[in-house]
Amino acid sequence: MSKSNPYPYIPDPFLPPHEDDIELKVVLFNYLKYWPFIVTCTLVCVLAAFLFNKYATPVYLVQSSVIITEEPQPLGSEIFDAVGMMPIKNNVENEIGILKSYTLAEEAILELGLDVFYFTDDLLSSIQVHSGVPVKVDVDWTHPQLVKGKFVIEVLDNQTFSIEPDGDDFEIFNPSDPFYKQEINDIPELKPVYAFGENIESEFLKIKIESIEAKEGDRIFFQLVDTPSLALFLKDKISVSPINKQASILNISFETPVRRMGEEYLNKLMEVYLQRELDEKNKASENTIRFIEDQLSGITDSLSFFEGSLEKYRSENKIFNLSEEGSQIFQRLQEFEKDKSQAEINLKYYQTLQNYINRDDIEEIVAPSIIGNTDPLLQSLVVSISELQAEKMRLSNNFSEEAPPIREINSQIRMTKKALQENIASSIRNTNTYLQEVNSQIKRVEREINSLPETERRLLGIQRKFTVNENIYVYLLQKRAESEITRASNMPKNAILDLARAGQIPVFPKKIVNLVIGLAIGLFFSIGYISIRDFLNTKIEDPKELEKQINTPLIGMIGRNQSNDPKPVLNNPRSSVTESFRNIRADMSYLSPNKEHLTILFTSSISGEGKTFASVNMASVYSLLGKKTLLVGLDLRKPKIAEEFGLINDKGMSTCLSMNMPWRDVVKQTKYENLDIILSGPIPPNPAELLLQSKFSKIMAEIKQEYEVIILDCPPAGLVSETKELFKHSDVNFFIFRQGFSNKSNIQILNNLIEKGGVSKIYAILNDVHIDKGYGFGYGYGYGYGYSSHYGYHDEVQLPWWKRAMRRG
Repeated sequence: MSKSNPYPYIPDPFLPPHEDDIELKVVLFNYLKYWPFIVTCTLVCVLAAFLFNKYATPVYLVQSSVIITEEPQPLGSEIFDAVGMMPIKNNVENEIGILKSYTLAEEAILELGLDVFYFTDDLLSSIQVHSGVPVKVDVDWTHPQLVKGKFVIEVLDNQTFSIEPDGDDFEIFNPSDPFYKQEINDIPELKPVYAFGENIESEFLKIKIESIEAKEGDRIFFQLVDTPSLALFLKDKISVSPINKQASILNISFETPVRRMGEEYLNKLMEVYLQRELDEKNKASENTIRFIEDQLSGITDSLSFFEGSLEKYRSENKIFNLSEEGSQIFQRLQEFEKDKSQAEINLKYYQTLQNYINRDDIEEIVAPSIIGNTDPLLQSLVVSISELQAEKMRLSNNFSEEAPPIREINSQIRMTKKALQENIASSIRNTNTYLQEVNSQIKRVEREINSLPETERRLLGIQRKFTVNENIYVYLLQKRAESEITRASNMPKNAILDLARAGQIPVFPKKIVNLVIGLAIGLFFSIGYISIRDFLNTKIEDPKELEKQINTPLIGMIGRNQSNDPKPVLNNPRSSVTESFRNIRADMSYLSPNKEHLTILFTSSISGEGKTFASVNMASVYSLLGKKTLLVGLDLRKPKIAEEFGLINDKGMSTCLSMNMPWRDVVKQTKYENLDIILSGPIPPNPAELLLQSKFSKIMAEIKQEYEVIILDCPPAGLVSETKELFKHSDVNFFIFRQGFSNKSNIQILNNLIEKGGVSKIYAILNDVHIDKGYGFGYGYGYGYGYSSHYGYHDEVQLPWWKRAMRRG
């Protein structure tokens, strides 16, 4: 009893390799024999990747960043937090949407003047340039223009040039319908020569080309790009993302083949973004200034009038100051008038605010603090509704009215507006009540004024009106100055952290990655092609696969006959094919032992698989052994033996069976010792019926008495029926398959003969073996013998797989 291996992780060298290892080697060697094809495909794909890297337009990554800052909540905001009426503050997601908006992209493009792209001619493509262009193209976008396609300018001299379309890939941009372009089939012809500065105008083109440093022979390509199309393209090209989930710093990136243009565009985009934010913040100050100026326009005239009246009255009546009693009365009256004017301004503000709210003209709202109102609730409501409206306008650039963010803001605007309307109505009522009280106080003071002398009383009345208007005027001037200072000091809450900078190394093409991808594609394509071809291949090629599928042993393999001689056994005894037949002859000792007279039958599924070749050479190998051998041609439909031996097929088995001629009369001797032949004879009209006669059985019995070995070359069992009746006359039957020729479906013919036909002692032989489909199979040395079994015993030494592959390559 053998000891077990104490180290199971170390393979035992005295044991045969595991079956999985053998299968893996078979698969590996099956692919390795195609190494020239695999290497060629891989090199082609790697070369294609190299050329792509070399000639592809490099694309660079331009990056910048902005800091997003949250504004502090206004006074009184805690009142609305519980009911959800506070506006949605600018968050990172909203700012990302704004930076990627069409409106922002359009504004940046317009300010940069990106309406013409310039290109220079390259070996395989054109390269876009942004600076150093020798010409400048001015476009009139109020006129229909040809966009998308390219024009080529050829400078003729310092004064003239020619221009023509480069291709026909053009569309018509119509300024009246900028988002929908029309296709054009016939491009209008242009003049052959134009002067620099001359208008180039046609039905769909209106441009002017100026020379900057144009030289004779220069060729410049340019493309007209309409702003709507470019804005839609660039807004999708821009990538905006926070540097991490917790940060409020946004990274803005943009990939472009023109680094300088990318930097300019990103910087302008951030500039426009901050300017729009500042414009939103300045709206409140501008509305306040406009409101104050409306009030000042009426006060100024009244103040001038009463100032003139006061001077005139003093001059005419020689009175310049009030008496002590009059001064006291005037001082009290002035305080009441001041309160009244302030209340009236508040009332006018409330009424104006009410009108704006009712008309949904929220953009014109003025903050209450500007006119001196310190009501925190009103202040918070006005600020809230203004911010909500501004946020809605910003989000409308990216979302429709049915989008959840817009719907939520609309809901908050309605709730805030309702609360504001109620607050305004209450403030108007309270202000009117206060005015009534002030007016009653003024009337009491006016009764005291009546006790003064008439001259002083008139002076007090004029001075009263002047002072009231002067106080209002000074107050409004102060508020206007405060608003102008606020507008001048406004700054965007967000800020640029890093200006746009382009990377020095292109992000496209990724050279190493492309080479690896090319290598992978080459391997995948070649191996995939081989795998698919093998999978779809219906021919028998792999001996091991054939062995698994047939219900009988694969007794031997016959290599490809490299010469045109159909009798290599007789004429080339040291060939590998001859050795194959010797191996099969050797196997007969256990296939049919103790047989003095041996009958061997050869058949196949279809014609062309080599049964006649096998029959001829099998008969030859026995004749060389000294056995008296007879080769009988029973393929009466398609005889070939006569041709192989250079004989005339004038008589044979068909003659014996149809004309009662003795079989000995049709035996033909060959020039080879111990080898006789009975040809099939002339093709009869009824071959199947002839072979089924009892006479044929008698002939076979007589032949077996006179010959030691009889080889029967029979018709294909897959095509004719009489072959099945011939198996009873043989001792051993061989079914021939041909590598790369026989269909895999033919295997079922052999299996049916065994299972349904009851044929015994039938074995398979694979002929014409020339495709190395596995590891360990040779070219016809008999089943189970490796390459080295007969090394040195015949002329055709089997070469290693890599040498065979090179020979085939």
